[in-house]
Amino acid sequence: MINSAPTLYELIGGERALRKLVERFYDLIDSAPEAVQIRALHPKSLKQSREKFFMFLSGWSGGPALYMEKYGHPRLRMRHVPFSIGELERDQWLWCMNKALDEMQLDAPVLGHLKARLADAADFLRNRKEG
Repeated sequence: MINSAPTLYELIGGERALRKLVERFYDLIDSAPEAVQIRALHPKSLKQSREKFFMFLSGWSGGPALYMEKYGHPRLRMRHVPFSIGELERDQWLWCMNKALDEMQLDAPVLGHLKARLADAADFLRNRKEG
């Protein structure tokens, strides 16, 4: 039996919508006062960050595995080890992502699912103990 349920990638709106999400997310990281610390963790030019994140999210959401094809397994924790990521950085990242997602006009169940999964991922990448 073939599974005909749409992927998250399809529910988001495919490549075009995913690119729009990533562009808005990084525009917020680059300009929002609420993202000052997370912006400081990125290189001056966000071009490569935008492309890699788009490629990653494509495969993560059930679309083409662009990141895997070019770079291999994402190994997210390992790739984020050089950066000090605590609750503040996680929360700033999520603020930018949630704001970008809210502008996407997605169905409420899809939006809720995305926010929950991305919040779990952001929390998983914390590598600095606090308190």
